[in-house]
Amino acid sequence: MRTAAAGTLPPLPLIELAPQAFAAVHALHGAVEQAAAAAGLEPLLLELVRLRCSQLNGCTYCVDLHTSAARKAGESDERLDGLAAWRESGPLFTPREQAALALAEAVTRLPDHAEGARAQRVARAVLSDPEAAFVAWAATVVNAYNRIAVTSKPVPAAGG
Repeated sequence: MRTAAAGTLPPLPLIELAPQAFAAVHALHGAVEQAAAAAGLEPLLLELVRLRCSQLNGCTYCVDLHTSAARKAGESDERLDGLAAWRESGPLFTPREQAALALAEAVTRLPDHAEGARAQRVARAVLSDPEAAFVAWAATVVNAYNRIAVTSKPVPAAGG
């Protein structure tokens, strides 16, 4: 159905139209969170991964959500401001965080095989294999959420 004023299609309410599918994505998120914690990944590192993926995907709703969550978890404004350009931010992010961010970007962008392999090699040099796996899983899940949100076009919460 087209809106009369704009002549464009309204947002597609994926959650309303397929609540079972959204529940499955949400259950996957919970399973990844539990397994990532058991593997030793810090919650704040996962939040940075989710935020960076959301930035790459242009998901305003998720950027707002994960920025707020990172702040509540104690992340500094300086690091949040520098996340979009983390590669150029010098020592602002640890080698472990840089490796996780590079792997998350590779999962999000689905680069050529050489770039993906390089990101995986770097990540596995500073993260255990289970940690690297759950960084990739966290990126995969947030990418699904980003696509749901971008398709559904929710409005970001006021006040961050």
